[in-house]
Amino acid sequence: MTYIVAGCKSWNRRIFDDVISRYPGEWHYIRSREELTLKRIQELDPRYIFFLHWSWQVPDEIVKDYECVCFHMTDVPYGRGGSPLQNLIIRGHKDTKLTALKMVAELDAGPVYLKEDLSLENGSAEEIYIRSTSKAAEMIRHIVSEEMEPVPQKGKPTIFKRRRPEESEIPDVQNLRQLHDFIRMLDAEGYPRAFITKSGLRFEFSGATLYDERIEADVTITKVDETRGKP
Repeated sequence: MTYIVAGCKSWNRRIFDDVISRYPGEWHYIRSREELTLKRIQELDPRYIFFLHWSWQVPDEIVKDYECVCFHMTDVPYGRGGSPLQNLIIRGHKDTKLTALKMVAELDAGPVYLKEDLSLENGSAEEIYIRSTSKAAEMIRHIVSEEMEPVPQKGKPTIFKRRRPEESEIPDVQNLRQLHDFIRMLDAEGYPRAFITKSGLRFEFSGATLYDERIEADVTITKVDETRGKP
């Protein structure tokens, strides 16, 4: 049996090489939008296509003709939509569910294969993504070995909006914990880091650690292009 895993982050490739590719069957990895073509999928003719972390729209003909499975970091139907991790943390959630969904035309509205607990309390966004990818690998093993049938979602949907880069500017916060959460929820490969601007300079924060009465973090300082408001 042939299977495909698609992912656009470095940690997706690592978990594929180290774990998923060793499962029974013939496994292939797709890492970019250019590789995800109907012709390529037809050549491989997979039983499932698993999307670990994907930044682009999947062509409708692929979703329609093949069993596509994505992993969403909310207890759907709560939290359908964009930037689930950031939207959860900024709302004060300490834990969530990692949900394996069958992809359909409507975003995150497909039936559910299974859900697993996922903690949001510790680590940067990237560390949480890495944990979730390891969990997704185990969920893939169950889906493949048990030929799971997904079941429809129940309940009223709550929709999250995808965050925009300008929303990474640090807002007024109540305490150090809220500030730490804001910094860490944006601290991942390919994400716009938490920032402030002052005197024509942009200060971007990462690697934050929360202590009793202080936060220690790495900071990158760049000059802002005043005409565009960007570094």
